[in-house]
Formats: sequence, structure tokens, C-alpha cells
Amino acid sequence: MEVYDASAAGSFNAQLPHLVNLSARVDVGTGAATPEAGFVIQGNSALTVLIRVSGPALIPFGVSGTLADPEVTLQNPSTGAVYAQNAGWGGNGVIEATAASVGAFSWGTVATKDAAILVTLPPGSYTAAVQGISSDTGVVLVEVYEVREAPSIAVPATSLILENR
Repeated sequence: MEVYDASAAGSFNAQLPHLVNLSARVDVGTGAATPEAGFVIQGNSALTVLIRVSGPALIPFGVSGTLADPEVTLQNPSTGAVYAQNAGWGGNGVIEATAASVGAFSWGTVATKDAAILVTLPPGSYTAAVQGISSDTGVVLVEVYEVREAPSIAVPATSLILENR
């Protein structure tokens, strides 16, 4: 899947409709079968992103075979350096409020085993790798949201490009 912001350079306006997140329902395996959501932040300033991996939270929507204990690791795709990691979001109020503000479906206030990272990143390339804590497998929904007023998103086949203009 590819999605691009076709706005002419310099024409972006925060009041115009624009893409604010991308998500994909994927099967998580083990080893080489673990999915990665790559994204690039472009521009001259940092951008806050919310990365969510829903497994147990999908059950109320009738999704079967969900991954019981997803873990997400945010890393540098070139060096493998780990920037952040989460398994079990813990009912964090800041994550909950941010998810609501960007239009994400609620996980509720109960500390489920779904995973989330809320982080401000400088321009660069990033990978959010997903796996099961117990090396188990199952279905997850991987979401990447930008958390700001004036986003511009372009998406190559396996990358999410968030541009700051």
C-alpha cells in the first residue's frame, strides 16, 4: 500500500483535511515473520508520534486469534539501536488521553496487555517492530499516529513518512 500527500510544497494548511494515521491488521509470527512498521520523519523539527499495537483490544470487535501479549520496539532500522520498547501499556493516562485526542479507539482504563509508545522524535528513519512476549503468534492492529496540529503524511510501500512543513 502506498499513500502520498500530493500537496504542493509550501501549500500545506492545518485547516485542510489531511491524513493523521495509518494502521494495518497483520499476523505476527516468530523470527523473520515478525512485522515491522517503518516510518520516516522529514523536515527540520521533531514530531510526536503514538505507536499502538492492539492485540487483546481487538477481541471486543470480534477478531479471533489475536496476539495475547504484543510488544513493540522502536528502533533505528540501520543500526538496530533501540529508542523505546513497550509491552502492556499499563493503563497510562497520558497514552489514553493522547489516543482519544488523535481519534484512536479506546482501550479503556484497564491495563490490558496491548502495547504503546508515545515519543517525540527528531527527523530520521524509524522502525516499530512487533513480536509476542512469549514468542506466541496472532493477529494485531499496528497503528502510527502523529500527535500535532499540522501534519503531512506520505507513505511508501513499507514506510510512513511524516513531514514537518
